[in-house]
Amino acid sequence: MEIFDTFFNLPVLIRTFPLLLSGLWITLQIGVVSILAGLVAGLGLALVRLYAAGWLRFLARLYIDVMRSIPLLVLLIIIYYALPFVGIRLSPFLSAVAALSLVSAAYTAEIFRAGIEAIPRGQFEASEALGLGVRHKMVDVILPQAIRIVIPPLTNNCINVMKDTALASVVAMPDLLKQATQAQALSANPSPLIGAALIYLAILWPLVAAVSRLERRYGKDR
Repeated sequence: MEIFDTFFNLPVLIRTFPLLLSGLWITLQIGVVSILAGLVAGLGLALVRLYAAGWLRFLARLYIDVMRSIPLLVLLIIIYYALPFVGIRLSPFLSAVAALSLVSAAYTAEIFRAGIEAIPRGQFEASEALGLGVRHKMVDVILPQAIRIVIPPLTNNCINVMKDTALASVVAMPDLLKQATQAQALSANPSPLIGAALIYLAILWPLVAAVSRLERRYGKDR
């Protein structure tokens, strides 16, 4: 059938599969680095917003609100194309990681903040009654409970970050989507794009299923 020859052309998929795999490796690198950076920065922002001095809390909230409001594509274009005019030149990889990390940190901060605020006040009072310092109170008592609460939304945010890596193709980063687009042009057939979509599906579908299981499990525990 014509639809299979056009969109599911097996010889074209086989021929371009190595190119897609090389793009997948770049996509995974961008995604993992951005996710880890976003988690660390997001936790720091959440703690600053909750417990720092007033002016620091204001700056943290301003950063979170701005980063959640600006489109990721616009931020990526600013970092890659506009920053060189002020003497800051980043590679396509670093530009993609920076944009994804900055936005991910803002969303992660709000997730952590909600998790910490969901801990009953009695846990804080009990920690203080035991004479625990601020660091031990947060590390040993509060954060372990908060992380358990926020695992489902954090995982969902990680999935969004991994999907947003496709925007790296805008700055000529040879990620999965960019390689699929080039393979489509070389083969004059859209099958490589379908192959890239199937690869994204194979990677992200298990994560989506894991989020659903975590949400159901947490709902039962609650």
